[in-house]
Amino acid sequence: MKTLSIGLGIFILTCSAGAEMFLETFDDRDVIEQWQKMTIPRGHAGLQSWKIVGGQLESLVIGADPVTRLFVIGDEEWQDYDIEVDVKPLQKHGPAHIVIASRIHQNQENQTWGVRCTIGDTPIPEPESMAICRGSRLPIGEAVLHYETKPYPSLSVKKWSHLKVSVHGNHLTFWINGKQVLGPVILEAKKFEHHQVEFPDYPRGKVGFGVSNYSVLFDNLRITTGDDIPKSVTPRTKLATTWGHLKQF
Repeated sequence: MKTLSIGLGIFILTCSAGAEMFLETFDDRDVIEQWQKMTIPRGHAGLQSWKIVGGQLESLVIGADPVTRLFVIGDEEWQDYDIEVDVKPLQKHGPAHIVIASRIHQNQENQTWGVRCTIGDTPIPEPESMAICRGSRLPIGEAVLHYETKPYPSLSVKKWSHLKVSVHGNHLTFWINGKQVLGPVILEAKKFEHHQVEFPDYPRGKVGFGVSNYSVLFDNLRITTGDDIPKSVTPRTKLATTWGHLKQF
């Protein structure tokens, strides 16, 4: 339950030192149409739907759905920002993970790239829950560069957790429930001649979050940036004088 009634789903808060905050509370059912949906193939896709239920974004899966489904928003010119989101896994349908994506952008060859931080099951080489930071080409999910991997427990089912990714300059850090789990990861361009793949240094780009093989609730997405947030991604603007912790755990 939210401790503060927001009203409209999307608005901008002016923070200290000229920073701006993009806040999505999913109180507006129509706001879902403002997001770009991106699917990263991995096996046969199951039945999945996104909808707003009770002021929260629900990803509902029927049966197994091993593909990674991302919700993406923002501007490719965004550079330094913190991304935070509350997430509540409801049910696992097989090996599953939650993901926050950052600096999603298109290069001169019209290829889309992005950096993904995930927490959840990794079936290879052995079934184990891991926290992973990797860069890859999207949405096909090929050409994967693993920046950092660490064993870490999956998120508790039917309990709220808080995920945060901070990306500033060429450094990225991943937190789970206030604990720094990965990073600072150094994002740098890499070229693998034998694979004929050149990974970018991810200088800027959009943000996103998503899920694979979970039914899950998302809420209170916050993007804090020192840059001005383009008005093109904020169809409604609302000023707020105060706000605190929006989710009670």
